[in-house]
Amino acid sequence: MSSPERRYVITFGCPDRTGIIARISSFLADNGGWIVEAAYHTDPETGWFFTRQEVRADSLPFGVDELRAQFAEVAASLGAQSTWTVTDTGVRKRVVILASREGHCLYDLLARVSTGELDVEVSAVIANHPELGDITRAHGIPFHHVPFPSNDPEGKQAAFAQLRVLVEKHDPHAVVLARFMQILPPELCAAWSGRTINIHHSFLPSFIGARPYHQAHRRGVKLVGATCHYVTADLDAGPIIEQDVLRVHHGDSVADMVRKGRDIEKVVLARGLRWHLEDRVLVHGNQTVIF
Repeated sequence: MSSPERRYVITFGCPDRTGIIARISSFLADNGGWIVEAAYHTDPETGWFFTRQEVRADSLPFGVDELRAQFAEVAASLGAQSTWTVTDTGVRKRVVILASREGHCLYDLLARVSTGELDVEVSAVIANHPELGDITRAHGIPFHHVPFPSNDPEGKQAAFAQLRVLVEKHDPHAVVLARFMQILPPELCAAWSGRTINIHHSFLPSFIGARPYHQAHRRGVKLVGATCHYVTADLDAGPIIEQDVLRVHHGDSVADMVRKGRDIEKVVLARGLRWHLEDRVLVHGNQTVIF
């Protein structure tokens, strides 16, 4: 199988005005840039313009660092400030996965990585329970067990401090909460802002607390779904990356609903992570533009 063509990916957002596309296109054309994918969106409510561009790396006379340096002038001239990025698809991205006991999301991601469907380096899996250690190590990935004591605020604070050290050692492009059943403290939400991805079922906020599937079954819900979103200090309220649903039949048991819920969580998390790693998600306030 031939390796994919190396590309530089530009994401960009700025106040909308005449001539933005022409300015970016002219800059790339003047340097011989060969655009192979381009997408645009304007939000009339906020007056904001968004774009994502892929350029063949071999079409430019310089590397990604020089592209960033030169494009910074273009971005500044258009008022983009810090709302732009330039990344290199030749640099393999790193992910750290956080988990607890439920393994369906972790198993799915490990399978996608091992088959090459998801081209990413899983640098480590960190869990607050030891059950998922064997499957992680079977894939040749370091596993760290960090216990989180209940009813011990100081012990939990120490556990989060240890977690932070382990995660930041890898400087990951994404921190994935694959059913990690701990609430990240605000300082970690801030430190990992824009790269921490979570998944939760669709029964929030309607069925809060223990046994949400049992509550939903008693209510007779007809859909089970999942939401993949960025993590913020507002629990389960960060910018949404992806959502999907499956139908629930009236004859489905609670176990059937749980199985369907796990199925849709796996798919939605994998999609959201892929789009994040491919720089297809642009965050604006608490909303996202997905290219």
